[in-house]
Amino acid sequence: MLHLIRRNSRFRIPIRISQTLTPIPSHLNASRFSSQSPAKPPEYEMPSVTWGVIQGRKERLVSRVIISDYLKSIGIVPDELEPLELPSTVDVMRERVEFLHRLGLTVDDLNAYPLVLACSVRKNIIPVLGYLEKLGIPRSKLGEFVRNYPQVLHSSVVVELVPVVRFLRGLDVERHDIPYVLQKYPELLGFKLEGTMSTSVAYLVSIGVSPRDIGPMVTQFPYFLGMRVGTKIKPLVDFLLSLGIPKKILAKVLEKRTYILGYDLQETVKPNVEALLSFGVRSERLPSVIAQYPQILGLPLKAKLSSQQYFFNLKLRIDPDGFARALERMPQIVSLNQSIIMKPIEFLWGRGFSTEDVAKMFVKCPQLAAVRVELMKNSFYFCKSEMKRPMEELVEFPEYFTYSLESRIKPRYMVLASKGIKCSLGWFLNCSDQRFEERMKAEYIDADSPGPSFAMGGKLEMPGSELVSEDEDEDEDSDSEVLYRRTVSL
Repeated sequence: MLHLIRRNSRFRIPIRISQTLTPIPSHLNASRFSSQSPAKPPEYEMPSVTWGVIQGRKERLVSRVIISDYLKSIGIVPDELEPLELPSTVDVMRERVEFLHRLGLTVDDLNAYPLVLACSVRKNIIPVLGYLEKLGIPRSKLGEFVRNYPQVLHSSVVVELVPVVRFLRGLDVERHDIPYVLQKYPELLGFKLEGTMSTSVAYLVSIGVSPRDIGPMVTQFPYFLGMRVGTKIKPLVDFLLSLGIPKKILAKVLEKRTYILGYDLQETVKPNVEALLSFGVRSERLPSVIAQYPQILGLPLKAKLSSQQYFFNLKLRIDPDGFARALERMPQIVSLNQSIIMKPIEFLWGRGFSTEDVAKMFVKCPQLAAVRVELMKNSFYFCKSEMKRPMEELVEFPEYFTYSLESRIKPRYMVLASKGIKCSLGWFLNCSDQRFEERMKAEYIDADSPGPSFAMGGKLEMPGSELVSEDEDEDEDSDSEVLYRRTVSL
């Protein structure tokens, strides 16, 4: 006597049939039988019914053995599949394996996460992959996506995936950036909205991060959505604030350089701060150093500092204290290639500057290391032939080489020449356009004020582009305001 089940859209009802069932020949179809019964309106037709055999305990065990033997034969270890429900036949399992192979997963990938074999091709895999492709992930990248985060195949599109995507859109992540964000950090699809993601966003907003910048931050570094505030984000923020960085400045740094949230506080950030102090950087200058070059917190810093300090001492006879002062003014020098630094050094040597003078110029204005030699050459000859300035003035004011010849030096010099004004390079260059105009309208020339040391705010322009200083009269502002203006353009 066979145990059969009757399946429809809602019920699975086991019944017993004592009589022998005669199978319907495959060449017959339902339409031939329906003609023998009265036609019914479509809306009153009964749901379709299929019949199948319920496997008993013995049959299930046999099927599992057969499936296990098949998986072992192709190199897959099925041990983790023991507690899971598997297909009733080896043909269905073979279909899953072949589908995953066509997707790009290898036997090693399946052994790394064998639970993927418990996912139905039609009920799980195809709906999930179809949704990912609809979001914009290329079909050619779906295999890599599943390899990086195979758990996604267990997800419900409607219940789990769609809400996460809506959450990202609610953070102002652009629609065309969603595929990039998910490919970069696919684990986002497994997060609960009311958990870590919401908490991380709320904390960053509470310390001053602009809500409208959260979207770009997610696109740049989506991993912070998975970081716990109490154990990861807040300890790092508290430590940076303890160094003297104003909260407003730190918020701007995080908006533009979100990836520093990924630096390990104990293993990387604290040792790098200690390295800066040990190489002579003054504690009161640490906020400026970090604000100008936040990446310095994540570098293998001690080795880089040792190498650059030795290089400057060898080539320019700059002592450790001079190197520390240059580092405070331009922390990016720890990452500059030494062959690039040598080009402006050799240019100055070739124009008659002594090693002692070049060393003095680099300590006072380390930005010279990143200025293109072609621009230095033009500025030098204009200073010597047109303005007829002595070389000593360039030694005293090396920042001259960082200003644009065409947009600042020439126009301002023409104004000075037309008025017959004689002044130092720093007096007419190291000020804003507004202050320069005020000076030109004055009936007397105010004396040069010492002002702040030259520090380049914003992003370091590497050789190949011109360095232009747009520093305002920062000596009239508080230290925090000076630091703020240098940070907002990071």
